[in-house]
Amino acid sequence: MAPKPSDSVEGLRAAGNQSFRNGQFAEAAALYSRALRALQAQASSNPEEESILYSNRAACHLKDGNCTDCIKDCTSALDLVPFVVKPLLRRASAYEALEKYPLAYVDYMTVLQIDGSVTAALEGINRMTRALRDSLGPEWRLKVPSVPLVPVSAQKRWDYLPSENHKETAKIKSRETTTAKNRVPSAGDVERARVLKEEGNELVKKGNHKKAIEKYSESLSFSNLESATYSNRALCYLVLKQYKEAVKDCTEALRLNAKNVKAFYRRAQAYKALKDYKSSLADISSLLQIEPKNGPAQKLRQEINQNLN
Repeated sequence: MAPKPSDSVEGLRAAGNQSFRNGQFAEAAALYSRALRALQAQASSNPEEESILYSNRAACHLKDGNCTDCIKDCTSALDLVPFVVKPLLRRASAYEALEKYPLAYVDYMTVLQIDGSVTAALEGINRMTRALRDSLGPEWRLKVPSVPLVPVSAQKRWDYLPSENHKETAKIKSRETTTAKNRVPSAGDVERARVLKEEGNELVKKGNHKKAIEKYSESLSFSNLESATYSNRALCYLVLKQYKEAVKDCTEALRLNAKNVKAFYRRAQAYKALKDYKSSLADISSLLQIEPKNGPAQKLRQEINQNLN
């Protein structure tokens, strides 16, 4: 005998949705709990459905100001199906309400990797950035947990999620099929790229050039429109004596900004190391047209001229 619709997982979930729309959040949470028990009693597992029920119950907890249980349910939802926007946003809101700003920052940033147009995440990042700067100081980014990268394999799993996530799925598919070189980065991409570039800069200051290259490369995977990121990575390649890679990065930096003095200087250094003195001299000459009194460039020109004579 088939169960009554109201006692089935689908029926209980639908009833919970209706109670939530009516503002009856405690009743909705109870209905979602019943749906979870019914689902977990079934012989076969359905992690996508279970994840949605946890996420929906988390929304009820959030509305009632129960941030602790909201976080628990969102974490359960994400353990079942990682990288889903709704539980990430709800958990971020709960963390923010509890003033756990570093954890809220991580969740908001993760959302922006999935969909850089989510207004709630963009606004949340702005709030968290201000709060973290005020509480942790100018080097706050070094004191927050690392933001997990959303893997393509996880994004592909969204194909199997129920219909309520179809909009997010379509956006993710678009991001997967459009390469970094011919797409315009979203606001979320640009913010993520900026954060990663700054992390790379801090690693350079500490002399960890290999790790810095990883950060700059990661930054460029989100937005490849920042000339300074290429010229910064070129510096790391120079230090590691990877001169051809340095030349390539400086060339890309100059394509984006024809007056990038550091790119001219670093490419000149790389060419000199490769014994391509004519190309090195050409770059230094271009640099000195932009900054005639640049001391390091004048010194490098003298060294190159000595090699040419």
